[in-house]
Amino acid sequence: MGCNTSKPAPSSSHDRSALASDTPFSEREIEYLHKLFQKLSDSVIKDGLIHREELRLAIFNNVNQRNLFLDRIFDLFDANKNGRIGFEEFVGTLTVFHPNTPKAVKIAHAFKLYDLRHTGFIEREELREMVLALLCESDLVLPVDVVETIVDKSFSEADAKGDGKIDEEEWKAYAEQNPSLLKHMTLPYLMDMTVAFPRFVERGVNSCGPKA
Repeated sequence: MGCNTSKPAPSSSHDRSALASDTPFSEREIEYLHKLFQKLSDSVIKDGLIHREELRLAIFNNVNQRNLFLDRIFDLFDANKNGRIGFEEFVGTLTVFHPNTPKAVKIAHAFKLYDLRHTGFIEREELREMVLALLCESDLVLPVDVVETIVDKSFSEADAKGDGKIDEEEWKAYAEQNPSLLKHMTLPYLMDMTVAFPRFVERGVNSCGPKA
């Protein structure tokens, strides 16, 4: 029969209250999130956990479709780095994308997304890779020279110390001056899931609303 290693659903008021007290979500919204989690986690591998392939299926309707931005989002969800997303990890990461989450939290997590090699710095090539991934996510195709100009300008502005890398302090200052950097760090529909989520869940995992 196998062993399901996922944590139990937040069925009791205590479970819902515990999650709600640590996040911007109400107890009722936690219930809606669990419905969504169940749909995602049972779409490919029915073990009560979300695997990378299941997130790809939800967004692209294709388990083999690769996308750097999506992979970085998965890594952000996967807090314990075991290659699977549990329900508490799912709720915790969605908290980052909630409209009411402080900007400082979004800036810090955006830095983690861009720090592809986990060095504690963002290098020019990492910035370039993420710019290309975000353009792809937005279905925008720009000439190579235009992309390079965008990357060069952005990197030179962010690298205030001129040492060829962007640290967290420089990133914070740059993000404060360029709020469009955080556009992908907010999912507006999380603001009122009691209205949006019943229809959202009923449509199935292939209609997951705005992309992260």
